[in-house]
Amino acid sequence: MPRNYIPILIFITLAFLFPIVTLAILRWVRPSVPHKAKLSPYECGVDPVYQPRERYTVRYYIVAILFVVFDVETVFLFPWAIRYDVLGLFGLMEMLVFLGILIVGFVWLWKQGALEWV
Repeated sequence: MPRNYIPILIFITLAFLFPIVTLAILRWVRPSVPHKAKLSPYECGVDPVYQPRERYTVRYYIVAILFVVFDVETVFLFPWAIRYDVLGLFGLMEMLVFLGILIVGFVWLWKQGALEWV
């Protein structure tokens, strides 16, 4: 019985050792010449304006949550579009209700000012 688990043990061992060995070899091979320009943070070719430990505004998190909400909408649209011919009129009505609820929410957020970037 334990002989059946030997391939699994070998696979786990290789999966554990592969990244460790790879990083060790690459550390030995790569050139390491740190200087101030390499160690400084990089922001699109411009010197950083703010300190990295500065607090973010709540608006940043609201935009992130809104992105996730509207991204989930797309996840629901793809299967519907693929199976549209099977779902027929019932599927169309269901999707119109779904999109209607999302559009109402989007308009409400827009009127509340949650989508303002400045």
